[in-house]
Amino acid sequence: MDTQNLRAFVLVAETGSFSLAAAKLHLTQPAVSKRVALLEEQLGSALFDRIGRITSLTEAGKALLPHARAVQLELEAAQQSVRDLSGAVAGQLRLATSHHIGLHRLPPVLSGFSRGYPAVQIDIDFMDSEQAYELIMQGKAELAIVTLAPVREASLVTLPIWPDPLDFMVGRDHPLARHRGLDLAALAAHPAILPGLNTYTGQIVARLFDSHHLTLRVSMSTNYLETIRMMASVGLGWTVLPRSMRDDTLATLEVGETRIERTLGIVYHRGRSLSRAAQAFIEVVQAAADKSARP
Repeated sequence: MDTQNLRAFVLVAETGSFSLAAAKLHLTQPAVSKRVALLEEQLGSALFDRIGRITSLTEAGKALLPHARAVQLELEAAQQSVRDLSGAVAGQLRLATSHHIGLHRLPPVLSGFSRGYPAVQIDIDFMDSEQAYELIMQGKAELAIVTLAPVREASLVTLPIWPDPLDFMVGRDHPLARHRGLDLAALAAHPAILPGLNTYTGQIVARLFDSHHLTLRVSMSTNYLETIRMMASVGLGWTVLPRSMRDDTLATLEVGETRIERTLGIVYHRGRSLSRAAQAFIEVVQAAADKSARP
């Protein structure tokens, strides 16, 4: 099979659009349509249903997609292996990371890495940690620096980097701020502002309350921690945030002996051969974390 035709097929499948795929490939839409048509002719099966403006995979297309993605990963690994023979740390490094880590953890790492490896072009995508995991699974990013999932995925390698303690917090004028010796039941009686319960941080909080047979009253949710901090600071509810985010507008609540924490770290696909740039980046991140952990 022609690898360019496979590439066009994968992009149409992922974007749901021949025109969007053409834009990503810097081709005309007819050129992309021709590549897909050649692939369909070779396979003897239609790969897409085109109904009006909606493009969707046929059963044959769904069967081909994972194999086409695997071929792309193997080709990228082969190209990287050849480039690595030069010994130079150069080329493009595509990272996926969360907004929180991008704001609070990565700036000094990126600064040090850029000084040490100026020939590497870093392409950073900011998104939720859960989306970053999916990019790694699909081979669309080489590394992700994210909140690590509570449950490990066998096909992924996870490297814990930063412990990230979480605290219960409220605005200083919130009724809970005047209480001492709170328990989880007292929190459950008040509205909460939390990350979505589909996020890894939200899952940590939900599991804690579930383990005590308590129901969370989530009045608002958003995946942007800075927004959560603002809403909690004006008294709209209690929340759970990384300890590093507490400021003068928030009070920390002592909730019995409850201690919760998430872990921030690096994720990559177990079946992928990491580029020299990715290996160097991991070393820089680990060194920076070790340095910050020293007393």
